Amino acid sequence: MRDPEQRTVLITGATNGLGRALAHRVASSGSRVLVHGRDAGRTEQVRAELPATSGAEHAAVVADLAELRQVERLAGDVRRCTDRLNVLVNNAGTGSGPPGAGREFSADGVELRFAVNYLAGYHLTRLLLPLLVASAPARVINVASAGQHPIDFDDPMLSHDYLGARAYAQSKLAQIMFTFDLAAQLAGSGVTANAVHPATYMNTAMVREAGVSPVSTVAEGAEAVLHLVNDPGLDEITGSYFHGTRVCRALEQAYDEQARARLRELSDKLVEQSPS
Repeated sequence: MRDPEQRTVLITGATNGLGRALAHRVASSGSRVLVHGRDAGRTEQVRAELPATSGAEHAAVVADLAELRQVERLAGDVRRCTDRLNVLVNNAGTGSGPPGAGREFSADGVELRFAVNYLAGYHLTRLLLPLLVASAPARVINVASAGQHPIDFDDPMLSHDYLGARAYAQSKLAQIMFTFDLAAQLAGSGVTANAVHPATYMNTAMVREAGVSPVSTVAEGAEAVLHLVNDPGLDEITGSYFHGTRVCRALEQAYDEQARARLRELSDKLVEQSPS
């Protein structure tokens, strides 16, 4: 990896919880941070509070990732505010919701957890790939979860027997499946792709909303993701799923090439169907 002081790092969902803590850690290491959030005021507040240890001018970029048109606008804003992107951290997400909550949909009519946790990052990453490749060495880091559930391709939007926890876990497995595909696609390009479960039940609003008692701190999670952002020993590591700082095995469907092909087909179809 480049010296931290020469890097630009985009962190989605950086206005609270893990993303905010990570933005502070990355900025403190000397990198320029592109802070993403969906609320302009909160996003600018986080940008303004980041330390500029190397004189780096951090930037705020705003988009609601529940709408693919805004994802496309976000990619354009990133390209306008930087000529290099060395690390993309797809961290933004929505949890399983409060106990008993019903199914929700994105602005494009996609099941909300699948849309925000997976499809937005899938689309954003592909839009930014030319910039990442031009900035190599570069890294794509998908913040996934140990909570994973196989995708039922006969009902990927969970129109039957919906459970928020299942929707969340399915979206996180989709992230990992995309990570493996992306790593293969980018082999030899100087861009790596890895997924990480940062920590179990961190003390975040997302976890508390689900009615779960936190067992890990946000600082623990930020440290795990920072390992993937900064560690020079990971320069050649790609296509891996990390549990904290250790390489681990994901759910079996992630290694099924036919299932990954079906996910790609579904994802491209959903992107193509969205209003431009």
